[in-house]
Amino acid sequence: MNHRHSVQATGRERLLALPGDEMIRHAAGSLTNAITVHCSRRELWPWLIQMGADRAGWYSYDVLDNGGRRSADRVLQGLQSPSVGAVFPALPGRRDGFILLENEPTNWLVLGWPAPEGGLVVTWSFMLIEIDENTTRLIVRARASDEYQFHGLPKAVGLWLARVVHFVMERKQLIEIARRAERYAEQGANHEHQASR
Repeated sequence: MNHRHSVQATGRERLLALPGDEMIRHAAGSLTNAITVHCSRRELWPWLIQMGADRAGWYSYDVLDNGGRRSADRVLQGLQSPSVGAVFPALPGRRDGFILLENEPTNWLVLGWPAPEGGLVVTWSFMLIEIDENTTRLIVRARASDEYQFHGLPKAVGLWLARVVHFVMERKQLIEIARRAERYAEQGANHEHQASR
């Protein structure tokens, strides 16, 4: 499967209301990406719910966000049912990270980075829209509150730089998730085909 395809969201997808949008009502910045994945929503979901450092990894540039350890190439059954409030660590060995705010299995999940004084600095929503039984559109949106600061830089510069970094990391992440999910789904289909012969 060729994964040089775009992760650019359509204009309609950028305007689509996603779960989690209401948690930061007036975002200082927002970025929506999307990718078409050739498997069902049910087959794609396990890869998302197991994300996080010291979990399955973030499927992006592992040297930067997973301590150099390769993100998982298989579904890890022990990581499939995190409770709301579970931490998806940003980096290995850290106790802080994204919190699972809410999810509806096989449909969507919302992660958030809590602000020290309460509320949220960032929300990160993953929405799965099934186009047909073998095709899913994965739409991902990050929203930043006024409290968001990127490495202490002035807000305008920090938000611009954060968008660039986030896009580069997330593009890699979405392509790697798609590649893994499609390969896994293909292997499952091959096993079923062989079993029926």
